[in-house]
Amino acid sequence: MSSFAVRFLAPPCCPSSRSKTLLCATPTVAPAAPDAVEASRLEPRVEERDGYWVLKEEYRGGISPQEKVKLEKDPMKLFMEGGIEDLAKMSLEEIESSKHTKDDIDVRLKWLGLFHRRKHHYGRFMMRLKLPNGVTTSAQTRYLASVIRKYGKDGCADVTTRQNWQIRGVVLPDVPEILKGLAEVGLTSLQSGMDNVRNPVGNPLAGIDPDEIVDTRPYNNLLSQFITANSRGNPAMSNLPRKWNVCVVGSHDLFEHPHINDLAYMPANNKDGRFGFNLLVGGFFSAKRCAEAIPLDAWVSADDVIPVCKAVLETYRDLGFRGNRQKTRMMWLIDELGIEVFRSEVEKRMAGKELERAQEDLVKKQWERREYLGVHPQKQEGISYVGIHIPVGRVEADEMDELARLADEYGSGELRLTVEQNIIIPNVENSKVEALLKETLLKERFSPEPSLLMKTLVACTGNQFCGQAIIETKARALKVTKEVERQVGVSRPVRMHWTGCPNTCGQVQVADIGFMGCMAKDENGKSTEGVDIFLGGRIGSDSHLAELYKKGVPCKDLVPIVVDILLKHFGAVQRNREEEED
Repeated sequence: MSSFAVRFLAPPCCPSSRSKTLLCATPTVAPAAPDAVEASRLEPRVEERDGYWVLKEEYRGGISPQEKVKLEKDPMKLFMEGGIEDLAKMSLEEIESSKHTKDDIDVRLKWLGLFHRRKHHYGRFMMRLKLPNGVTTSAQTRYLASVIRKYGKDGCADVTTRQNWQIRGVVLPDVPEILKGLAEVGLTSLQSGMDNVRNPVGNPLAGIDPDEIVDTRPYNNLLSQFITANSRGNPAMSNLPRKWNVCVVGSHDLFEHPHINDLAYMPANNKDGRFGFNLLVGGFFSAKRCAEAIPLDAWVSADDVIPVCKAVLETYRDLGFRGNRQKTRMMWLIDELGIEVFRSEVEKRMAGKELERAQEDLVKKQWERREYLGVHPQKQEGISYVGIHIPVGRVEADEMDELARLADEYGSGELRLTVEQNIIIPNVENSKVEALLKETLLKERFSPEPSLLMKTLVACTGNQFCGQAIIETKARALKVTKEVERQVGVSRPVRMHWTGCPNTCGQVQVADIGFMGCMAKDENGKSTEGVDIFLGGRIGSDSHLAELYKKGVPCKDLVPIVVDILLKHFGAVQRNREEEED
């Protein structure tokens, strides 16, 4: 077994099928192989120097500004060599006087999970954490609440579309102490931004799901530990050409959205009945291109989850393009090399092991995607989990404290975050469920039974905090949805996603209806906040990315257009005046 491998037991046999919606686990077809790849193209473009990985001199022509910043000083030195301590002692005036320190706060600190909000909240930072599989504790939640509380109206937290927390309002002088506090409660923000591996995503019901294929928590914990070297910092995995997403699938529901990850582990047994994973590679969203993951035609045992992750990352790190940032995601490398050459490069980095070809997928082809909001029985007898709706993922400090209290009082002190920006309280004894549902926080703020249009509503940060966002998203998403609900009723959830810019953090391409921020023209020809509308995205293994439906719609004109879309495409019905009055 590899030095990176850990022995896992095979999961129990798959439970009985729940047949309705087709969720076929066969992704899109791989691109045709290009002409033969010259041997020189397969020479690594990076090398190790003094413990850090740097781009070789002969490959530095035409590189992006971000690559130049990395060459000037490896961002990991801010953490691994204590640079953050010195930076935190400097005034903003001192920092701004030097390009070097200005690049530190605007670029390099992203390797520590810190994003300077220069445009809208100068001097304040968003901090992104690592929360593998979306699992967190009441103690961690209380600590994060204590951090944001001191920042008053500037402090808040968001549940992200990668099962993660982002906290806001942080100021630089506080960072060293915050990092120490995170470590004390078992958290880290290290390597969560820029050209790093993002939070590993898994089944939010892992370990409690009566129908799960495999518990994804151990795998995602190992992935996070490997990627960050147990939160000490791992320079071998921190100089990628671009960001990189990974997920481990454990559910037939595909809550993990494997088709939009750079590497997705799909549970499968080999011909000998040994449990492992088929691999999908290359899924991503960007401003200029969106692509669904494709099969690598490879299977690895559960013991080799980490070695193959390391091999894929090294292939991308060694060979990936580092010029135009719109063409540096891993799928561009796969397109250039062809899937078989890319596969052979991964195999070359597997320490002498051969990759088996893809095996029988364990994800059921006929499966009705389940609802996790509300009260549901766990696999453990007499225990339930309660999924609660967090409107567009926004949480304040007092609410975080209350969530921690509820987790302790009714559950096991644990909370689960989901990619739809909601939260699950697991391990609630059935005898306590009724009392939990009567709690003020659930009755007035975070409902287990939200309306059909609210329950799947997703929104990115928007221009309230994000400098790249063109429009405000969170408050507007709530307002438009409420106004639409007053006019029409639907009989099933309709997933509506909002993103403030073409970087599509709100993942509009997987939504039934997606809204992407842009500038539009109003009836007088004046510029105003608007959206491009996307329609028809699907999640699950029969995934389909949404297509552009209508461009440049002023936000103030959205409600009647959304109403019309719901009536024509989603079976909505008009509410009559009496219903509105009721």
